[in-house]
Amino acid sequence: MQSSRPVQAIIFDLDNCLVPGDAIGRTAYEPAFEAIRQANNGTLSDAELAAAFADMWRHSVDDVARRHRFTANMLEAGWQVFARMEARAPMQGYPDLGALAELPVPRFLVTTGFRRLQESKIAALGLRERFREIRIDVVDEPGRKGKQQLFHEIQQAHQYMSPQVLVVGDNADAEIRAGNNLGMTTVQILRPGVPFGSNAVHHVHGLHELQGFLA
Repeated sequence: MQSSRPVQAIIFDLDNCLVPGDAIGRTAYEPAFEAIRQANNGTLSDAELAAAFADMWRHSVDDVARRHRFTANMLEAGWQVFARMEARAPMQGYPDLGALAELPVPRFLVTTGFRRLQESKIAALGLRERFREIRIDVVDEPGRKGKQQLFHEIQQAHQYMSPQVLVVGDNADAEIRAGNNLGMTTVQILRPGVPFGSNAVHHVHGLHELQGFLA
């Protein structure tokens, strides 16, 4: 597990990495789901819609819409609701969230989603003081950069060497792929329900295991 070179920084994902994707509450997304149902007009079956909604707890809305062949009206209907959504009560992260403080290297948080929703979740979790920087890959504003560009900006701003940056997240097609493309050391965290991604350099089941990379 140990790295051959000292780790200079760790970039974390948020949803399904530090906090369950549904920690906001399973009913929170229902207004958006209902808007999509109303715009469906028979395009997808009930079973197909259910599968798409299940994916929204792990993937961005635009990605789900593409994978499940939403019409433009379906995506727009859901989009408008998600853009206004926010976490209104304290949220709980995974039980090992306290292990972040035990990692004596600069920590960064990069999360994808709607600005209002992601910022409110970060506030509800009390995470701001645990990271040197927090950046949101905002889907509902012009000029979206994507995680790979945000990772690259962090690396360049702090002059980190790519192999000495750990990228820790759950999504093999998002942060793990982005980290690999930049030559960073990717670590997939296999939270309950997260499918194994063969493209990650390493795999862990919890934050405490990251200490092994810093030894």
